[in-house]
Amino acid sequence: MKKLWIPFKKAWKFVLLLFLILLTFSYAMFQGGFVSWFLFYSFLPFAIYGVALSFYSLYELKVTRELPKSDYNAGEALKVTVTVKRPRAFPLFYLLIEDQMGDVLKYAPQQKKAKTLILPGLKKEFSYEYIIDELPRGEHLFNSFILKTGDPLGLFEKEKTVEAAGKIIVYPAYSELLYRPFENQFDQGLTASRERVQRDTTMAIGVRDYQPGDRFSWINWKASAKRNEIMTKEFEQRQSHDVFVVMDCVPDKRFEPVVSFTASLVRAILKKGAQTGLLTISNERASFPIRGGEQQLRQLFYHLAKIEAKSVRPFEKVLDTEAQFMLQTVSFMLVTAQLTRPLIEKASFLGKRKGAITLFLIKGTKESPSENERSLVAIANARGVRVVMVHEGEFQAAFSEVFRS
Repeated sequence: MKKLWIPFKKAWKFVLLLFLILLTFSYAMFQGGFVSWFLFYSFLPFAIYGVALSFYSLYELKVTRELPKSDYNAGEALKVTVTVKRPRAFPLFYLLIEDQMGDVLKYAPQQKKAKTLILPGLKKEFSYEYIIDELPRGEHLFNSFILKTGDPLGLFEKEKTVEAAGKIIVYPAYSELLYRPFENQFDQGLTASRERVQRDTTMAIGVRDYQPGDRFSWINWKASAKRNEIMTKEFEQRQSHDVFVVMDCVPDKRFEPVVSFTASLVRAILKKGAQTGLLTISNERASFPIRGGEQQLRQLFYHLAKIEAKSVRPFEKVLDTEAQFMLQTVSFMLVTAQLTRPLIEKASFLGKRKGAITLFLIKGTKESPSENERSLVAIANARGVRVVMVHEGEFQAAFSEVFRS
């Protein structure tokens, strides 16, 4: 109905403008004198401009958006340059431009607004910039521009939507972690760290003939005396952990730190040379098999950039129903912001079947644990579940301290 009314509205305004022109001209003719003719000639430029603007088309305006890059980290600033070009130098009294974007970006802190008023005059090309101070994590779309202009009298207003699609990916912020396993475990995974195969010199499993390069301290003197030739100790070879990370996606005010720590964790593991996988259940289930390398890191970061806290199942229920990933012989690390007794009981049960499980409890900056959490940590320690408390902004301490009640 509104679209049908628009042509009538424009026609009515055009008729009204012509009526005002005739009215002021008649007043000047019948009244005479300087004042009446001054009013007519003063009104005439505005009337002519209004008539000319009614025939001017905004479709000749070409609007482009310049994004410096497509990939960002959460918290970075984004400076966008918007340029408007047109083939003819028609005088525009004003031009109101608004960049249409997603709600998340729209309400992010902006040093310079995405909606601005420009006085282009006769310029054929003009531009403006706006800055988003802190980009929120996620995949953000830029849809179009809304252009508005009008005459000084407010009789004629024109509006046009210019399609200009754009997209940026804002990856979660991460911290540099020095990953190291909490304890030595053997045959726990299929790939090694950058030291691909290590020997545990505290666990000799046999003897063998001396080989060039063997250390002097490895010589087994008793076996050498019996066999009348130099024998060295054979040590058990060990390989570093493959790690499977499970992230809690239940709505919580600390969900962003949970995502940020998970990103820091998987990055540290992969940079160490080990392999890792990830399981999240939000509005849909997403499972990434255990792999290594830069491609795995990019894939996990892209997923963590878009993940939302929309899980309707408690974390312990996720562990209970996703039993198939527990068939793997790897180290398991759980990341959550909520510590509950059912979660500890489930982690303890899985730990008895698969070895030690580490649970990272994410807290806000300088947030102290409650009495209930302290008692739950004591219960977890008694049941063999390692609980590590990590505060926002202090992720580097995750592998140096184990929280004790």
